[in-house]
Amino acid sequence: MVTIRETKTPLDLSKILALQAKNTKPSLSKKEQQEQGYVTVQHTLAQLEKMSATATQIIAVEKNILAGYALVMPRSLKATIPVLMPMFSLLDTLDYENTAVKELNYYVMGQICVAKNYRRKGVFRQLYEAHRNAFSMTYNYCITEVSSSNLRSM
Repeated sequence: MVTIRETKTPLDLSKILALQAKNTKPSLSKKEQQEQGYVTVQHTLAQLEKMSATATQIIAVEKNILAGYALVMPRSLKATIPVLMPMFSLLDTLDYENTAVKELNYYVMGQICVAKNYRRKGVFRQLYEAHRNAFSMTYNYCITEVSSSNLRSM
């Protein structure tokens, strides 16, 4: 049975990096990318440590296996991941319900990934629900970006 919890140890962060590496575009065939989706950002351990020191990171585990993760990327860390800077810049130009997005109380779901053996088992939904439970009292909005070429994730 999968348990949803916060990251607790450096090993948790290492497991995130390992799962991430298996699911980046270069690690997958074109067919796998199309059918299963992929993650774009490849974090470093230092980046994950910084993110974890600022905000709770949510993972799904079964025994000692990482089933998935959903990262939190507070705006205060936007310069930490250079590839995300264009997204933050774009968000600063947008309005939502007649309010500038940059004025909203939001965080970015930095990345979500579910291990292949755990897909279509509700882990994705559980991770999102854990985000709602963990952050709804702090933030009014969760924003995420998905590449339009990542059809599975769309």
